[in-house]
Amino acid sequence: MADPRDSRTSNAPAADRARAGVGSSGPLTGLLVADFSRILAGPYATMLLGDLGADVVKVESPGGDDTRTWLPPTRGDVATYYLAINRNKRSVTLDFADPEDRALAHELAARADVVIENFRPGGLRKFGLDYASVAERNPSVVYASISGFGSGGGASLPGYDLIVQAMSGLMSLTGDPDGPPYRAGISVFDVMSGMQATIGILAALQHRARSGEGQQVEVNLLSTALSGMVNQSSAWVAGGDVPNRMGNAHPSLFPYEPLPTSDGDLIITAGNDGQFRRLCDALGIPDVADDPRFEHNQDRNTHREALRPLLVAALARRTRAEWFRALTDAGVACGPINTVEEGVRFATEIGLDPVVTVGEGDQAVPTVRNPITFSATPARYVLPPPGLAEHDAEIRAWLTGQPTTATATRGAP
Repeated sequence: MADPRDSRTSNAPAADRARAGVGSSGPLTGLLVADFSRILAGPYATMLLGDLGADVVKVESPGGDDTRTWLPPTRGDVATYYLAINRNKRSVTLDFADPEDRALAHELAARADVVIENFRPGGLRKFGLDYASVAERNPSVVYASISGFGSGGGASLPGYDLIVQAMSGLMSLTGDPDGPPYRAGISVFDVMSGMQATIGILAALQHRARSGEGQQVEVNLLSTALSGMVNQSSAWVAGGDVPNRMGNAHPSLFPYEPLPTSDGDLIITAGNDGQFRRLCDALGIPDVADDPRFEHNQDRNTHREALRPLLVAALARRTRAEWFRALTDAGVACGPINTVEEGVRFATEIGLDPVVTVGEGDQAVPTVRNPITFSATPARYVLPPPGLAEHDAEIRAWLTGQPTTATATRGAP
């Protein structure tokens, strides 16, 4: 059964679509996303959807998304944290406690293909913006909820990434063996949860395209963490082994860590026996690959303390830059430990074009490119991260001037 509202965007006035900056090339062109999320996981998901053509309306409280004030660093007086995850959106401020604003939020949700929120589970029920209430007005909606610990027994727990890094076990794996546990350098589970939410939304949209049925998609940071720790969580679940901190070492592979050269560390990896042999040949120690202690991956793991000094002695003969070139030419995976600046510069050097500028003139903002490449429907970079309430007037006018029935045309403002 097809969604009876599939004509919503094609019927939207051309002038409105032009004003909105909506292109026709994105694979999600025509989808309207009501973004009731804030901070990181939800906004990251909606930015990805916006990059791919969806029309995203970012609904903020009168005080704005918290990340607007998470500074330094800044670009001008705007937090770069906020800029990182909010392009291709328009901002409207709605106070859900205000009856008129709440009615506009209901109207937006009634028109949306996708609603996404990351309030504490049940937090939107009192405003009539929970899944059950929205689906009653908009049965085909795909409604995505992101929480810290799910909507069951963990519903009351605050969903901060750092807390989940601690409670999931990730921090027990991060740091030196004899040192304290550390958090990852980014809010890794917020980002991964945003990606999981995006996957769930796209799958639910495909189901709706076949059946006409909407549904709720739920993602929580703890489940994302346990899934995302892959081999480490599997070590306990499938093998009964509790993994521990190993610094930069890998529990199942060696070498797979930084090793010193004459002027600093170089990451060197050997994921199989053939790669290890190529490494030994390139280092000028081919006999090491023939040593029965190092012949197979399991052997190298068992005897890593005997193998490491042999590799270190060979690497001491040249600089990390020289070894990077020589090992790369030999088909050995390796790389320097860069700063973020060096990482961006290297991506630029190899043609990945990691930085895209969104907007024009004083509104232009450099942002990091969407990582997905499409041969026919490329990502778009149209709207810079919006100022707070930047699009209030046009969005409010659009919401009050259009019909609200379940089969109404739902063009973007």
